[in-house]
Amino acid sequence: MAPSAMNSWTKALSEAQPVPYWLDDPGRPRPEPALTTAETCDLLVVGGGYSGLWTALLAKERDPQRDVVLLEGREVGWAASGRNGGFCAASLTHGLPNGLTRWPDEIHKLQELGARNLDEIEKAVARYSLDCDFERTGEIDVATETYQAWELRDWYEEMERRGLADGMEFLDAEAVRAQVDSPTFEAGLYDRRGVALVNPAKLAWGLKRACLRLGVRLYEHTPALTLKPYGAGMAVRTPYGQVRARKVALGTNIFPSLVRRVRAYTVPVYDYALMTEPLTADQLASIGWQNRQGLGDSANQFHYFRLSADNRILWGGYDAIYPYGGRVRAEYDDRPETYAKLAGHFFTCFPQLEGVRFSHAWGGAIDTCSRFSAFFGTAHQGKVAYAAGFTGLGVGATRFGADVMLDLLAGERTERTQLAMVRKKPLPFPPEPFAWTGIALTKWSLARADAHAGRRNLWLRTMDRLGLGFDS
Repeated sequence: MAPSAMNSWTKALSEAQPVPYWLDDPGRPRPEPALTTAETCDLLVVGGGYSGLWTALLAKERDPQRDVVLLEGREVGWAASGRNGGFCAASLTHGLPNGLTRWPDEIHKLQELGARNLDEIEKAVARYSLDCDFERTGEIDVATETYQAWELRDWYEEMERRGLADGMEFLDAEAVRAQVDSPTFEAGLYDRRGVALVNPAKLAWGLKRACLRLGVRLYEHTPALTLKPYGAGMAVRTPYGQVRARKVALGTNIFPSLVRRVRAYTVPVYDYALMTEPLTADQLASIGWQNRQGLGDSANQFHYFRLSADNRILWGGYDAIYPYGGRVRAEYDDRPETYAKLAGHFFTCFPQLEGVRFSHAWGGAIDTCSRFSAFFGTAHQGKVAYAAGFTGLGVGATRFGADVMLDLLAGERTERTQLAMVRKKPLPFPPEPFAWTGIALTKWSLARADAHAGRRNLWLRTMDRLGLGFDS
């Protein structure tokens, strides 16, 4: 890397604020007051991210008379739900390849349920007037190496054989660069209907307003401290109060579960992103990004990128940082060495945008599990349900997870609860130092595979055989 290039790239970061762009919004709603009394309800939802918000909203849609309380430890949408890239995908399985590997007999049903779930999100955006910049523009997986182009074509042909290619289109180098022009693009796989783009914080805030309109009692700055049986129901203690509920739904994701045995199933992986200043008309024309699709490249250590409503480019991914001991701490949300790396990758992808500055740079924790897609369960004789482990694709899948939790709490046998994905758990992570060592070795092996035409070493092949093949 030439020093002049490094200076140019880091100069682009000189005015970047170390805060999430989406949350840096003067329209951010005021928080609801904290709980300071003892409350009772039919359903208590713990967590004010997408998982909890969808659960509270769908619970009221199913039964408008149900008394629902939602507790959020800080403010609605402040964590992963307000920091992500805003890719709202139909996939419930962290992508079709992961789903096909793990649940081949159910993959058509999982694809159908995922498409239906995304349709329902689009309907909810209209029904509740959710001002979240919803754009169902699809996503292109791009190849930036020749071997990746071959793999994309082979994968597309396999999907066609299996009847899973509806809405998909393979793009050669000329075709993909006609969509978005980067000298690094060698091919693409365009999913025209399976991904929508949103402003993630505005989606969370809109869901909050919809919940309040339907009568959900919502308390912010109210962490749930303990969960214990209480008579025929459950009781949750908070710093200044308590909630007694018939049923409890836990949407705490990366934060320690109130059901202690669930904690070993997730680890935090920190992801980072940059946001540019708004592009001028000439800058936008230079990359030809007219159809506003989301994009992601095909490496193990991949980037994801998309346009905001005001034509900024969000550029994130690549580094996936696991802190020793699985701790979730605010100081991990800022990582200048990753920002410098991402800036260099950005200008390699789009050299025609030299001179563009970054306005924001931030990070956040993803709740990762060993199968890279959500898992579900109940506790306390079915009075408590949980969903976690969305691994970065929770913008859409959390709504499905909310439906699953409500099904489980109702004791209902549904097409969702009969899925192997719902009935079976992933493997838990081992204790330290084994978790850190295994994750570090996997990351090193993935980087090595990217540098050697995708060839997976013995460690990665072993992880694949154990069902732990990591997708960063």
